[in-house]
Amino acid sequence: MPSLSRRHFFSAAAGIAAVAMPRVVFAQAPAAAPPAATGPFVVPPLGYPVNALEPHIDARTMEIHHDRHHGAYVATLNTLAKTNPQIATTAVPDVLGNLNALNDDIKFAVRNNLGGHANHTMFWEIMGPNGGKPEGEVLAAIDRDLGGLEKFQKDFDAAGGRQFGSGWVFVTVTKDGKLAIETRPNQDTPIMDGKRALMGNDVWEHAYYLHYQNRRADYLKAWWNTVNWSKIAERYAAAKAGTLGV
Repeated sequence: MPSLSRRHFFSAAAGIAAVAMPRVVFAQAPAAAPPAATGPFVVPPLGYPVNALEPHIDARTMEIHHDRHHGAYVATLNTLAKTNPQIATTAVPDVLGNLNALNDDIKFAVRNNLGGHANHTMFWEIMGPNGGKPEGEVLAAIDRDLGGLEKFQKDFDAAGGRQFGSGWVFVTVTKDGKLAIETRPNQDTPIMDGKRALMGNDVWEHAYYLHYQNRRADYLKAWWNTVNWSKIAERYAAAKAGTLGV
């Protein structure tokens, strides 16, 4: 049997160890929040601490969702606005309601990013701790158009659960105060159809996956504990006055 030199021995041993040792794969760290390029679009600050909605929505999810996901939409919009200033100088509902007026090279990006900006701006506004219960005209409209609060919540959650893949479940409101439950894929918004969203819940996985994993139904049910009904009442009054934006 041929003899092995000391160098060959250690080289062979290292090779055996490399085969025997399990390969360790390190998960890539989450990307940092994208810089929201200086421009006319901004991510609205939360009106409450990131942990204010716990245990229903955890602080880490809120931080990533608000700062990174919404921040990415805003950063893209500010980049687009440098060469397409009309998307910033025109009211958001007017841009989203007339997407076909945009050049084809930016239409898709504006649809996704301005839609996401509008949806999330509404989303942060209608949530908060100690949100109370619907009252007054909002409760009357829910009773009249959606069959009462219990049926409304059940139907809303069912619609959100049926939304395939990513998207939103909304309550739309007309100028005469009529309510309806509707869903949209991706970052589409009722504004694109000339409507207004009174409220809505984000059913993209990034809105709930850290805490609920694939249990979207559990997230939808828990989310009601975060709804700020006083803000929704303000939005309802604005919709009837014709002043509700996003």
